Amino acid sequence: MANFSLKITSDTTTVNNSLISQEAFNFLEDLAQNNTKEWFQEHKSTFKKHEADVKSFYENIKEHLNAHDEIEKMKMFRIYRDVRFSKDKTPYKTHFGGSFSRLGAHLRGGYYLHLKPGGTFIATGFWEPNKEDLFRIRKELEMDATEFRNVIQASPLKSVWGEIEGDEVKTAPKGFDKAHPDIDLIKKKQFIFVRNFSDKEVLSKNFLSEVDKSFRAIRPYFDLMSDILTTNLNGESLLD
Repeated sequence: MANFSLKITSDTTTVNNSLISQEAFNFLEDLAQNNTKEWFQEHKSTFKKHEADVKSFYENIKEHLNAHDEIEKMKMFRIYRDVRFSKDKTPYKTHFGGSFSRLGAHLRGGYYLHLKPGGTFIATGFWEPNKEDLFRIRKELEMDATEFRNVIQASPLKSVWGEIEGDEVKTAPKGFDKAHPDIDLIKKKQFIFVRNFSDKEVLSKNFLSEVDKSFRAIRPYFDLMSDILTTNLNGESLLD
């Protein structure tokens, strides 16, 4: 991730517009070239500084999100890789990542920011819906996918995020007709949107506002999916 600094105006008022620094990206690039425990230990104090700045940036995003949504928690992921079951034994990630979970059972979905030189992106939606949620979404789409398609094709959502993405089964989930007209949606295992950013965009003063604008644009999708996942197929609430 990157380094962020708060700007102070001449009258000592803090402007909530932190920036990602080139130095933080430089550190990640250096780490990618020197991904060893020895190198990391030698530069750990530098890492901790960038990590603290990045965490402040994530907290800033959370604050912006709470102006138009309700966020239960923000989680910034550790730099250390779990290599137990991986062929890649490099010990450290070469990016910063953090997620934002919406509040309670009635607000579904989440937000994610991945900061990496040459590979920054934001993502939102449903990465790994549990078995019950996935079945409920698929049954809704099987019954009538019209509203779902209208929401994901509407502007500004589509102009900001493009097409819905996600892993999917090869033909059809068990119990669903592979000839169903909405099988392209039903066979999905994930229902996510991804937006990529260039390094120039990430390092600009507008990055925070672009991230927040993007997350605002996804709200109609979250509203629909929250409604689906908190009701049965008759539209009756499951939260009572």
